[in-house]
Amino acid sequence: MNLAIRIKLSLMMFLEFFIWGSWFVTLGTFLGKNLQASGSESAAVFSTQSFGAIVAPFIIGLIADRYFNAEKILGVLHLIGAILMSQMYYANDFTSFYPYVFGYMIIFMPTLALVNSVSFNQMKTAEKEFSAIRIWGTIGWIVAGLCISFLFHWDSVAGVSKGLLRNTFAMAGFTSLFLGIFSFSLPQTPPSLFEGEKVKFSDLLGLEALKLLKNTNFLIFFISSILICIPLAFYYQNANLFLSEVGMQNPTGKMTIGQVSEVLFLLLLPLFFSKFGFKKTILFGMIAWIIRYALFAYANTNDLTFMLIIGIALHGICYDFFFVSGQIYTNSKAGEQYKSAAQGLITLATYGFGMLIGFWLAGLASDAFKISDNQHDWAKIWILASGISAAVTILFFLSFKQSKENSKEDLDDSLSKNNQN
Repeated sequence: MNLAIRIKLSLMMFLEFFIWGSWFVTLGTFLGKNLQASGSESAAVFSTQSFGAIVAPFIIGLIADRYFNAEKILGVLHLIGAILMSQMYYANDFTSFYPYVFGYMIIFMPTLALVNSVSFNQMKTAEKEFSAIRIWGTIGWIVAGLCISFLFHWDSVAGVSKGLLRNTFAMAGFTSLFLGIFSFSLPQTPPSLFEGEKVKFSDLLGLEALKLLKNTNFLIFFISSILICIPLAFYYQNANLFLSEVGMQNPTGKMTIGQVSEVLFLLLLPLFFSKFGFKKTILFGMIAWIIRYALFAYANTNDLTFMLIIGIALHGICYDFFFVSGQIYTNSKAGEQYKSAAQGLITLATYGFGMLIGFWLAGLASDAFKISDNQHDWAKIWILASGISAAVTILFFLSFKQSKENSKEDLDDSLSKNNQN
């Protein structure tokens, strides 16, 4: 891959995740403080991500893989996204906001796969080249958060009260417009299917991988993956609003500590996996969820601010040690024929159905423990999330049987494929 293409792909990845990080992190605070949305209404908005994840395989499988170049579809989707973002900027209540965010997430979630497709098409050895490109996505997410908190101060107490969080949609919209135009200059990525070749419905949803559920260990992992997405949804939906309500300064910028942590623990993951095996590694991740939410429940912004920072920093262990480890495990169990189908099935189950349940429950909890228009009983909300995490941890610990199959060889064979998901 020459330098010019590497720069283009890195910029594409940076912009893709800068857009997402520009508005999604502060969405809960915007809904609660600016649109006065209830918990159930906020849950409905966040659930659009799950609907987007469910629809994404159809858009990729039925359109990108058959008819048009991936980079052209990427460009069109982001241009439409810019228009929808402008409408979200002008929306003044939940009723007018929801249709646009629903439409936006339906078209945005497929772009996550498209940027990967464009990247992989230019690589001879993806296991060596992709991580250097993908890391710019994480950097983009971090930069977006830093801009919101430390450059524009949109998430400050004064900024939120003045409605400045609305500007996050403008920032995401202009960036989406730029990426939409820029996408047409990306390297050509033609349809992956040969002429006359058909896409099967079962392939789109990864249903061919359902036979893996006959394996008891994989079934337990599959169920646990869906259940652990419930407390994950609590974090996505409530964390920024929680930090704002308890008075943390620059909450969005400080939440980028979680992304820095992701990078660090991703580098440490091979060591843990090879030393402890899959079961213990994933248990470390689950226990981190329990600890994180317990820290949130009892922390404050006075003498216990450090507990909030530690809770944010645990995101690397929470995410990498469960979800990335799970992708590696799935890859090793699926076999060459069903690897793509298995990853698709796990993604559909977690980001689709699992988080859909999680957002719904988080919304109910927000309504149930709302004290006033500007305050929630966060201790009870986070204890609930911690308790769910503990229940899933116990289920997994008692049911999953460690075996010799989860060895260093599995990691060496599968880790390179993980970057593709």
